[in-house]
Formats: sequence, C-alpha cells, structure tokens
Amino acid sequence: MSLPDRIAQWLRQYLESAGADGFVFGLSGGVDSATVAALAVRAVGTDRVLAAILPCHSQPDDLHLARQVAETFGIPTVTVDLTPVYDALVAALPPTENALAPANIKPRLRMITLYYLAQSHNYLVLGSGNKSEISMGYYTKYGDGGVDLLPLGGLYKTQVWQLAREMGVPQEVIDRPPTAGLWPGQTDEGEMGITYRELDRILAAMEVGDLSGLDPAAVEKVRGMMARSEHKRRMPPIFEP
Repeated sequence: MSLPDRIAQWLRQYLESAGADGFVFGLSGGVDSATVAALAVRAVGTDRVLAAILPCHSQPDDLHLARQVAETFGIPTVTVDLTPVYDALVAALPPTENALAPANIKPRLRMITLYYLAQSHNYLVLGSGNKSEISMGYYTKYGDGGVDLLPLGGLYKTQVWQLAREMGVPQEVIDRPPTAGLWPGQTDEGEMGITYRELDRILAAMEVGDLSGLDPAAVEKVRGMMARSEHKRRMPPIFEP
C-alpha cells in the first residue's frame, strides 16, 4: 500500500473510532496544508471535508494559492476574515515589545475558528504540522498546534514535498518558500536560521545516532531549539499532592 493510501486509511479508522463525520482544516496556501487537504479527500471524499480559508492581514498570494488548492481537489471552502477580530483584540491588549506576542494571536484565532466549524459539523480538526516543525517546536502552542490529528506529523518537511508532488499538489504551492505568515516577508527558514534540507539531515542523523559529517555548530543549534521547545511536546505538568 502506498504512503498516501496508508495515511488515508489511518484517517478513516480514526474518524470512525471517534464517531465523527468528517474533517475540517485550514488552507493557508502552503504545501503542508495543501497536502493535508489532498489526504483528507483521499480518505473520505469531498463531501466530508471542509477547508477553512482564514485571512488575517494575509498576503494576496495566500488566498490565491489556497483557493487554487481547493479547486484542484474539489474541496468545499468557507472563508472567515479574522482581520477585524485580530485588530480589535490587539487594540484591547496592553502594548508589548515582543513581536511574537501579537503575531501568535493569528494562529490562535484560527484554532478557535477551526474548532467552531468542527463542532458545528461533528468534524475533527486536521493539523498540518510536520515532523521537522514538531521536533523544533516551530509552531504556536494552542494555535496551529491545537488540533485533533497530525497526518504529516511523522514526515520530515523534505518528505512532505515529495508526498505533495505524488498527490498532485499544484507546483506553484510546492515551490513557494515555506512561511507561517506571521508578518510580511516572514519565512520558516529565515526565522529558524536553517534550511529545511539541512535541518532534516540533522534530525534524521540524530534519530539513528550518527552525526558524522555534520556541522557541529548546526547540530548544537538544533539541539538547543529542541530543548527550549520541549514544553510544547508535552501535556501540562500536573502537581500531585
């Protein structure tokens, strides 16, 4: 059985065990969400999926590519402009010099919207996080990290690109520089300070315990980011009296 078929089977089985009727997911115009969309359709067809397009001070390309993906796979969509909600909330909050604090409101607003749609339809929320991002903690806690299922969570980013090509994701989406869309010009690789290809080589080497031939400084950088984000990969600690 091919990898797409194995993931689709896993999705169907989980959906049945949860007693849910379908899947909802955000479409950002990026390769991860596009691949999740293709997998959801393969799992349950177009009648039991819903793609949410959730602009929030987004770039025009985000909307264009998200709609292109939806048209490619015949996915019904709902568009909710979160810009006014974001602006109102930021205006009500005390000012901060930490640029990430307001930026991370965007994925948290999207999480709220996805769960509203999921509960309205008795659907499960599919996340688009991949193994590279999860390993590094490169996601927003209780934002894009707040999901029910992670069909790409066991695949490195470089594997997601390969899977996307196999599943017919538009080439324009595959070629687009990965970005979380937190601010204009922001890219994943620029923010992390490492390319996905180098990151995946290091993560794969760490997994098998053979770091020979790798840049020691880059390895330490990755280890440091993993250590600082460990709290994201665990449930909240509980004090036991």
